[in-house]
Amino acid sequence: MDIRAMTLPELEMVLEWAAAEGWNPGLSDAASFHAADPGGFLLGTLDGEPVASIFAVRYGSGFGFIGGYIVRPAFRGKGYGMQIWRAGMALLAGRNVALDGVPAQQANYARSGFRLAHRNVRYEGRGSTLPAPSRVLPLGAEDIDELLAYDRAFFPEDRVVFMRCWLQQLGSVMLGVREGGALLGYAVLRPCRNGFKVGPLCAESPDVADELLQALRGRVPEDEPIFLDVPEPNAAAVALAARHGMRACFETARMYTGADPALPLARQYGITTFELG
Repeated sequence: MDIRAMTLPELEMVLEWAAAEGWNPGLSDAASFHAADPGGFLLGTLDGEPVASIFAVRYGSGFGFIGGYIVRPAFRGKGYGMQIWRAGMALLAGRNVALDGVPAQQANYARSGFRLAHRNVRYEGRGSTLPAPSRVLPLGAEDIDELLAYDRAFFPEDRVVFMRCWLQQLGSVMLGVREGGALLGYAVLRPCRNGFKVGPLCAESPDVADELLQALRGRVPEDEPIFLDVPEPNAAAVALAARHGMRACFETARMYTGADPALPLARQYGITTFELG
């Protein structure tokens, strides 16, 4: 199997593979992903036919994230997955590497040096007709530098290039809460193959997080699903999902090869994306 960096159109193809696996990527995720690290998306081919993928995205000088690890069903059980896994990990050599993997694979990831930090739980709810709380404001391009500065606390390394694209995805909604000119939290909603996903959702208090989620639910039709990926150690985030009638539908294991970076999970109510962190 030949392994090389994939092009943006090939990344769009791989996200269709992910959709077929039930991962429900965003409609416009590919361009944001690719911007994060154009050389970090690997494609395995046999005689030119794409058969396997892995995302091995480099952030800053010391952090990396693994995602998008897929072998097409007809080619499984032949060793191609391990080939592309090794290529992805080699690309991230010397870094603290993280992933959000399904719990059933924890033992396999542990054999590659990953250690469990915490669970993440995906909650599913529905849109709402409730009005947006008065403190919640729409955010736009003029607010992006402020959001990037605020977001820095919630990730182990600089991810400005990725987030600058992520915040301006086609069809996405950015909302924030300010008090006395200070940003108290913000959230992003984006359209996906099935419904809408919230991420990130970061806030200085449970009340701010509640206001942001209520406002985002108001942007979603009542018969459409809305998803929120919660770091389980944040008990207030788990309670937030319950208050909004959301139910757990999926979970991942956040694992690191190095030290847990001790992110401020108490202020992180929604993870940006399981694919890139």
